[in-house]
Amino acid sequence: MNEFLVIGALLLSPLLTYVIVLLTIRPLIKRATSSFTKILMGDPYMENVWEMVSAFTRISPRIVVENSLRAAEGKIIDRPFGSPRKFLNFDGLVFSPAQLAIFPAKEDAKVEMKTVIGPLAKKPLTIDMPVLLGGMAYGLGVSEQVRIAQAWGTAVVGTACNIGEGGFLQEERERAKHLIVQYHTANWGKNADVLKQADAVEIHIGQGASAAVPSRISPEFLQGKARDILGLKPDETAVIPRRFNEWNSPNDLRKVVKELKQLTGGVPIGIKICASNRLEEDIEYGLLAGVDFISIDGGQAGTKGSAPIIQDDFGLPTIYALTRAVHYITKREMKGKVSLLIGGGIHTPGDALKALALGADAVYLGTAALWAMTHTQVVKTIPFEPPTVLAFYSGRMADQFNKEEAAYYLSNFLTSFSEEIQVAVKGLGKTNVHDVNQSDLVALDETTSKITKVPLAFDPNETAHMTGSKN
Repeated sequence: MNEFLVIGALLLSPLLTYVIVLLTIRPLIKRATSSFTKILMGDPYMENVWEMVSAFTRISPRIVVENSLRAAEGKIIDRPFGSPRKFLNFDGLVFSPAQLAIFPAKEDAKVEMKTVIGPLAKKPLTIDMPVLLGGMAYGLGVSEQVRIAQAWGTAVVGTACNIGEGGFLQEERERAKHLIVQYHTANWGKNADVLKQADAVEIHIGQGASAAVPSRISPEFLQGKARDILGLKPDETAVIPRRFNEWNSPNDLRKVVKELKQLTGGVPIGIKICASNRLEEDIEYGLLAGVDFISIDGGQAGTKGSAPIIQDDFGLPTIYALTRAVHYITKREMKGKVSLLIGGGIHTPGDALKALALGADAVYLGTAALWAMTHTQVVKTIPFEPPTVLAFYSGRMADQFNKEEAAYYLSNFLTSFSEEIQVAVKGLGKTNVHDVNQSDLVALDETTSKITKVPLAFDPNETAHMTGSKN
């Protein structure tokens, strides 16, 4: 009997404590709320805290904070991850499912996902899915652990990662199945030993979130191993110019492409450019130079950090750039000969498949993959720090980033990403991802339809044409 009384007391104790706390706090909350409401409803507007709400409807809290950072620092602020601006994106497109007019593929059908980058190169790059990781620079951007995790994760699923403009890590090369090396404007990373280990070389000319403006990393943010790999002096600022000073004509680019093909034994050589309104002219320079692939970064692309004005107000949205690039390459009769890679704001399997349907040969992922890698590791930083302190080379918690976990989560993420695309391909009645095309899409708004040349879903003229109506 005594045991039951003890158990009952233990069970009732928390409940009684809760009731007592509630009875005590409730009047206090009511009085505080009443007092605040009277102040809110009675104070003159110039002295009323509600003025903050009114102000934030005119100018967003983000802009207020960024302007405060400008006031505090007196210099250009670097915003990581790219622009929060709402660009026109792939949401204005949906797929038209197969059912009777076109039958879906059988549920046990195998979907071909293999993708060839640079089909006319002496040594084309063949990956197991049309999804690869965009450039993330070791030292200048992410840590060594992040780079090695990317190599591991992409190797598991048979796709490629890209070293960006940072230092070359031999361990990353050993872990990666396919590695794209960037040839850029900085003084490091151009030695023959590095370039000969590439499965493809991407000549970095511009990128979406930082356009073609120079980049400078202060010595305080670049210490230790990365500084040694880049060949920098202890107090030297890392500088990435935004043009090759020795280039003055298309012939100069052609010469570099030829030299790189000879040096590497014929791996695909491409260019990476941002989405300028002179996009067709930029592509033409690449075609005249004999490149094997062209990578285009749309305006939604991410970055380790660049000035907000470059992120928000430079470059075309990805969907504009992709459509124009496909049209021009097709017009030049180079479709299927020169591969087109697109990146910037591609976050979901749906985004990726829509880009492929519009004519891209493969898509780059950046921010989405980085978030997948950090996964539950973000609990090490939140709520007081952003997850960038884990992933960035100069991050204060970079030593707590677990590369084994990150590689595992990245491979899971890419596997899931690929399998979702395969389900969608079968739902369109096809068994090869590269057979998905513009005819599988419909547009939900006139702007998207006009840009992509994809018919509107409810265009009466189009409907009449399809049904043969003469009304």
